[in-house]
Amino acid sequence: MIKLKNEFAKKIYNNIKDLPILDYHCHLCPKAIYEDKPFESLANMWLDADHYKWRLMRAAGVAEEFITGEANVKEKFWEFLTVLSTAFGNPLKDWAERELKQFFNIDLPLLPENAGKILKQADDLIKNEALSPRKLIKKANVEYIGTTDDPTDTLKYHKLLAEDKTFKTRVTPTFRVDKLFKITSPDFLEYLAKLEGASGMEITSLTTYLTAIDKRMKFFKEAGCSFADIGIEDFPSCKKNPNRAKAEKAFDAILKNDGGVMFFDDENLLEHFLNFLYIYWLSKCKEYGFTAQLHLNVLRNSNTAEFKNTGADSGYDIVGDKFILNNLRGVLDNLNSNNGLPNIIIYTLNPNDYYPLLGLCGSFKGVNLGVPWWHNDHEAGIMSYFERVSELSHISSVLGMLTDSRSFLSYSRHDYFRIILANFLSRFDEKSEEERVIGAAKAISYCNMKKLLGDAL
Repeated sequence: MIKLKNEFAKKIYNNIKDLPILDYHCHLCPKAIYEDKPFESLANMWLDADHYKWRLMRAAGVAEEFITGEANVKEKFWEFLTVLSTAFGNPLKDWAERELKQFFNIDLPLLPENAGKILKQADDLIKNEALSPRKLIKKANVEYIGTTDDPTDTLKYHKLLAEDKTFKTRVTPTFRVDKLFKITSPDFLEYLAKLEGASGMEITSLTTYLTAIDKRMKFFKEAGCSFADIGIEDFPSCKKNPNRAKAEKAFDAILKNDGGVMFFDDENLLEHFLNFLYIYWLSKCKEYGFTAQLHLNVLRNSNTAEFKNTGADSGYDIVGDKFILNNLRGVLDNLNSNNGLPNIIIYTLNPNDYYPLLGLCGSFKGVNLGVPWWHNDHEAGIMSYFERVSELSHISSVLGMLTDSRSFLSYSRHDYFRIILANFLSRFDEKSEEERVIGAAKAISYCNMKKLLGDAL
């Protein structure tokens, strides 16, 4: 596991290690939090839905039978520990050790020969303590959770959690818009029917589509939503003002032709639609006070054959290389020149984007470069991010760690992040700077996001 590198790093860390966690972007299931059923086994908690682990096992040559296939969970657990025992430098090894120590008080080496002992000790604790989602959340000192939710979601469990005064952690929805943008998806018309049901209105045009979106954003706002989010591959290339007429023509083609992709060959209709909807959505984020989170430069579902077998979020998403900064600049400048920008957090899966994005973020108030995302949230990736931010921006304004995870054990990653942060800041070890350095560590770990959330807490 990574260690604190010097005495000043230890002092910084001791000032931040017990701060509450504000997990403002994750993929935890609100139903699971509300129902609070005890977990079955550590093996299931680790391996049932974690594409990080699946990708590592594939890279090590493990057969799919032991990853997403029909092998029993104990066999999968043994295979995972076998892989982990030689995954030197991979953050999964560090995260797994931290999870065992923090939540199960297990210090055994992560070796296949220890698989039985680790599983028995962990599963005995799960059984004896009836270990459940809420107990893990409380143990990790989580103050706020922002889940990721489709616009058609009923938000039933968010409402039930808000009414449950015995549970102190605030759990709010995030308005995730990916399916609203994917009008060329084969199942878009099916999704449109769901949106009609959720919004209580018929969608027959772009105008009624926007009205339905607005109604759902208002619904989310009333349920405590503070964030909106997007993670699609494409970003609009139109740099001028959005052309509503062409956006309407694109949407009409979809409605009338059950897919209508061929109608986008001329006049860049799809690009105009994306440009128009991006600006509409971001303007509505400002109206409703949502912080917009843009997840950029990712290529999804790269292995078509395996996507058909395992579905999305199975470990086949990769770092992209086609993001064009000038397109994002055009969207931000358009909004800023008209009704103004909402608060925006920009994440990129490609660290080569850090320098240009930091320059762009610094050109617009309230636009921040998010912490290292996904393929970059390891020690070298986080340290590189801190270095780039400190060189081109203001390190003390970083909004802090998030899990971006479906696992209730992933809160150990916040401790991982705080250790790396303490090591980075410890290089500024002059006595005259000590108090300010510790203040920056607290701001990054907790205070900046607490201020952004405001009344949502």
